[in-house]
Order: sequence, then C-alpha cells, then structure tokens
Amino acid sequence: MIVVTGAAGFIGSCLVAQLNKRGRQDIIVVDHYHGDSDPKKKNLMNKRYQRYYDKAEYLKLLKRDQFDFDVECILHMGACSSTTLQDADYFEKNNYEYSCTVAQWALKNNARLIYASSAATYGDGALGYKDEESLIPKLLPLNLYGESKQKFDCWVLNNGYQAKMTGLKFFNVFGPNEYHKGDMKSVVAKAYDRVVSEGKIALFKSYDPKYKDGEQMRDFIYVKDALDVVLYFMEHPQINGIFNLGTGQASTWNELALALFAAVHQEPHIEYIEMPEILRGRYQYFTQADMTKLRKSGYTKAFTSLEDAVKDYSGYLKNQSCF
Repeated sequence: MIVVTGAAGFIGSCLVAQLNKRGRQDIIVVDHYHGDSDPKKKNLMNKRYQRYYDKAEYLKLLKRDQFDFDVECILHMGACSSTTLQDADYFEKNNYEYSCTVAQWALKNNARLIYASSAATYGDGALGYKDEESLIPKLLPLNLYGESKQKFDCWVLNNGYQAKMTGLKFFNVFGPNEYHKGDMKSVVAKAYDRVVSEGKIALFKSYDPKYKDGEQMRDFIYVKDALDVVLYFMEHPQINGIFNLGTGQASTWNELALALFAAVHQEPHIEYIEMPEILRGRYQYFTQADMTKLRKSGYTKAFTSLEDAVKDYSGYLKNQSCF
C-alpha cells in the first residue's frame, strides 16, 4: 500500500491522481475535512483509492501501532502551509509532532518515507539556497510555517534519519487542485478571473531598493514537475536525504504576470499594490533552488518553462477543473 497524507490538499491530491495514472489504486488517503462543504473534497472526486482516514484517526492508530497495513511508501504531504498564521502551538502539533509520529512509524515498520519540507526554511536567503546537510541547521526561517519545517528537518538530521528517508524542500509550487487554499493560492490562481475579465493583475510593491516593483523573484515550479520528482524518489528507494525541489531558475512576478496575460490572450496591465504590514518584514525577495544535489542523484528530466506551465494551468483554471 501507499499512504498519502494531506491527500485532499493541493500536492497530495495531485499525487493520488498521478499514482492512478501509473496504475496504482492501492492507496490509503489521509486528510481532515472541515465539514461536509469543505472544498477540498472536490480534489478527491474520481480518484481511486482503497480507504480514507481522518488525520486524527490515522495518528491514533500510528501511536498505538495499530495501523495494520503492509506499507510500501508514505508520501507525507500533510501540513498547514500558511505563512501568515500566528499560532505556534498549532504548527508544533500539526506540522512538527505529526511528522515525527509518521516518521517513527515508518522507521519501525520499514516503510519508505518521503516528506514535504519547504523553501520557507531558507528565510531571507542570506545563507543561499543549497540543500547541504551542514547548512540546514543554520537556516533562519521568517515565519512559523518555515520554522516548523526547519525543526523537522533538523530532527531528521540530528537522528541520522536522512539516510533512511527523503525530505523535499518545495519552492513555489502552483497548478490545479489549489482552488481551496484561499490566500495561500498561487498568484496565477488568484489573478486568473480578473485577468480574463478585466485584463488587469495586482502585484505587491517592493520595499527593498534592490528590487523594483514586480521584480521580486521566485523559483516557480509547476505541480506536474514536482510530482515527477516525488515519484522518482518513490521508485528509487535507495536514494535518500534532503533535497531542493524547484527548477533552479528564478523568475520575476512581472514575468509570471506576463505569462498569464499571454496564456489568455490579453494585453498586459499590471497594478502595484501595498503589501500587508504582516508580510513586509517576513518577505522573501529572491528564491532560487540549487539543484545540484537532485541532479547528482540521477534525476535528469527537464522542468516545464514558466510560460508553458502557466499556459497549461490556464486550461484548468478556465473551468476550475481538477488534475
């Protein structure tokens, strides 16, 4: 069996879809719904899997060692990814302690574990974006989300578990199935309807003199490319460690906006708006994954260009269709 946590979320549900496309239906999905009208439920419609577990039930079974399945691999994508939430206790329980419980069960039961870390661990990038083990403990995230991911990465390293599991530092992932994420949706998803109807997009102004408005840079990676990397590690269980998962190529927000205008055949019109106060001191002005370690692991597939990825995603956004 394959276990996917956060399976109704963005990356998790896309993983279930991709596993189905590869002929796998022996999947246990784990998530938590906020009532019958939770929009995440749409993400698992038409997906094929054996059983759904609520996260609380799943955790209880793990802690009691009563999760009686022969598990080949756990794809642990479940986490709170909000960069603005200020609830340290929630991040401690939901991101850090949850991940420790999953990892301990996997180790005890000889199950492969691939877990989601984040580029948020790199903070302002002062130490660069290399996924070297010696660098990871020195990183200083800018928000509680990044801190929770950093804490688990350090727990893995401190216990020497990086030789037995794989952590993936996801950079700016975007693509179908993120419709439920509210303010945490990608700019492409949030801006699409207005770009189509009004031909306008709003981007944050820059408060760093080194970057003009809209020239802040991110390593954007299309979710389909991210899935390929996750499943590469699932199919190569002998390769372990903590790896960056970006493209290695940073693009500006202006370039992202222009790609969206081109995808929907609109003339560009970009407005620059004030950034919320809560973000100004915690904003990453530049991220770009060093992909050397991933490439040395043997992964050779090229990543989709920003323009092609946005164009493909626009086809999903037109009808809010799922992957």
